[in-house]
Amino acid sequence: MQTAADAGDAAALLAAVPAGRRVALVDPRFVGHVHALRLGLTDPRFAAATVPGALTAQPEARGALLRALRRTTAAVGAGAPVVAPDTDPAPEDRTVPGRIAVALEAEGTAVKRPELGSLTATVPTGAGARAAAESARDEVDDEAVRLRSAVKAHDGFFTTFAISPYSRYIARWCARRGLTPNQVTTASLITALVAAGAAATGTRGGYVAAGILLLVSFVLDCTDGQLARYSLQYSTMGAWLDATFDRAKEYAYYAGLAIGAVRGGDDVWVLALGAMVLQACRHVVDFSFNEANHDAVANTSPTAALSDKLDSVGWTVWARRMIVLPIGERWAMIAVLTALTTPRIVFYALLIGCSLAACYTTAGRLLRSLTRRASRTDRAAQALADLADSGPLAQGVAAVAPGLRGAFTAPAVALLGTLVMIGGALFLPYGSWLTVAAAAVYVVLSGLAVARPLKGALDWLVPPFFRAAEYVTILVLAARSDVPHAVPAAFGLVAAVAYHHYDTVYRIRGGTGAPPQWLVRTIGGHEGRTALVAVLAAVLTHASGFTTALTALAVAVALVVLVESIRFWVSSSAPAVHDEGELA
Repeated sequence: MQTAADAGDAAALLAAVPAGRRVALVDPRFVGHVHALRLGLTDPRFAAATVPGALTAQPEARGALLRALRRTTAAVGAGAPVVAPDTDPAPEDRTVPGRIAVALEAEGTAVKRPELGSLTATVPTGAGARAAAESARDEVDDEAVRLRSAVKAHDGFFTTFAISPYSRYIARWCARRGLTPNQVTTASLITALVAAGAAATGTRGGYVAAGILLLVSFVLDCTDGQLARYSLQYSTMGAWLDATFDRAKEYAYYAGLAIGAVRGGDDVWVLALGAMVLQACRHVVDFSFNEANHDAVANTSPTAALSDKLDSVGWTVWARRMIVLPIGERWAMIAVLTALTTPRIVFYALLIGCSLAACYTTAGRLLRSLTRRASRTDRAAQALADLADSGPLAQGVAAVAPGLRGAFTAPAVALLGTLVMIGGALFLPYGSWLTVAAAAVYVVLSGLAVARPLKGALDWLVPPFFRAAEYVTILVLAARSDVPHAVPAAFGLVAAVAYHHYDTVYRIRGGTGAPPQWLVRTIGGHEGRTALVAVLAAVLTHASGFTTALTALAVAVALVVLVESIRFWVSSSAPAVHDEGELA
C-alpha cells in the first residue's frame, strides 16, 4: 500500500504497478467497515468496482482507469483529493475515486457497486460528519453482517433453517484456516461418493451410514458457497465444480442405492434410471423457461403478478419452495428414507415427489407463458436452440424445411416427435425395425421443430421434449431388452449425455454460449443418439452385445464431453457463474 500526495501522484504510482495486477484507489478520509472495503475491492468477478471513497480495477480495466484518472486530475487539479461543489449529483461522486468511477462508466467500462446494506462506507468532509460516520460504523458489527451475507438470499426451507444456521460458522472456520471453496466442494463430492459406496453394500448398517454421510455431504455443499461469499473467493474452476458436482453426487448415489438393492435381491435399476431421467427433465424445464424469459420485455402476465402477491405472505414463500422439492428437501428425504427403509421405497418417493413438483412448476410456467405479452429476443431464441442440442441430422432437415409459422407450431411438432419415439419404443415389438422407422420420423420432426427461431410463447418446451424423448427411449429400450446389465449401461449413457446438457446450460448462463458445434456433431445431437440406440436395439436383439454397445457409447460420449468441458472450464474464457438463488 502506498500513499499518494495528490491525484497526480496517484496516477504516477498506479502507472508503475505491473500490468497484471489488480489496483485500488482509496480516499485517505474514508470511514467505514472493513467488510465494505472487501466487497468493493476484492471481488474477483468484476473488472471494476467501487464503494463510496474507494475504487478497484482488474488488469483488463487498468488502461481505462489510468485514462479516467488523468481526465479527473485535469478537471479537479493535481492537489490533494478534493470535494466537488454541492451541485454534484451524488456525494459519493465528489471524491476522486467516485469521479473516476463515473468517468469509467462514461467510457463504457462497467463498474460494480455492491449493495452494502447496513455497512458504512463514506468520506466525511468535516469533523461533525466524521464523528457521525464513525458512530454509525461502530453501531454495526461487520462480522455479523459478513456471516449473514454468506448465506444465499433465496434458499429452500430445509437449507435455511436446518443447515445454514451452523454451516456459516463452518465456512468461517474454513476461511480462517486458509481452506478454499474448491477444497470444500471436493470434500463434499468425496463424502457423497463414500455415501454411495456405503449404500452399495446393501446392508442396513451401510444404508444408515449412507444416509448420514449424504447429509454431511450436503452440509459441505452449502458450506462451499458460503465460504466463497464469506471470503469473496469466486473462481471459474469453482463455478464448474459447483455446477457439476451436485448432479454427479446425486446420480452416483442413485447408482449406489441400485447396486445395494441388487445385492439384497431387489433389482431397482429401472427406478434409479427413471429418477435420474425425471430429475434431469425437471432441470431442463427450469433452464429453458428461464433462458426464454431471461431478457424478455413487457411482462404483463397476471400469473406472475399473483405469484408476486403470494411471495409477500411469509408462509406461502416457504410452502412454495418446499413444493418444488429443491435439493435440500430432496436430499434430506433421500437420506432419511435410505436409513429407515429400502432403496425401492426411496425411489418410489423420489418419483412421486419429483413428479408432483414437476407438475406444479410446469403448470405455473405454462400459465405464465400463455398469459404474458412479451417480445423474446434473438439471444433467448439462440439459447433455446443451443439447449435443443440438435445434431447434424436435425440441422440438415431444418436447412431444407421451410420456415414454420405460428407461436405454438414448434412445441407441437416437438411433442409429436417425442410421442412417436417413446410410443414406438414402448408399444412396438422390441427389436423391430419399425422402432427404427419411428426414430426416422423423430429425426424429421426434430428438424422441423427447430426450422425457425424459437421465439414463440411456448417454444421453451422444445428442449424438454427432446430430453424426454432421448432419455426415456434409452430407458425403455434397455428395460425391454431383457439383456443382463443393459439398464445399468443405459444409466451410464444417460448420465454422460446429461452431463453434456448441464454443461451447455452453465456455459449459456455464464454468457459464453453453447459448446462448440464440432462437439455437438461428434456426439450426434439428441436425435442422432436416439436413432443410434434404436438401431442398436434392432441389430443386437436380445444379445449381450446391446449392453456392450450401450457401454461403449456411454464411454465415448463421456470422454469427448469431459475432455472438452474440462478444457473450457479451466480456460481464461470460462465465466465465474454465481449460484445465488439456484435451488437445484
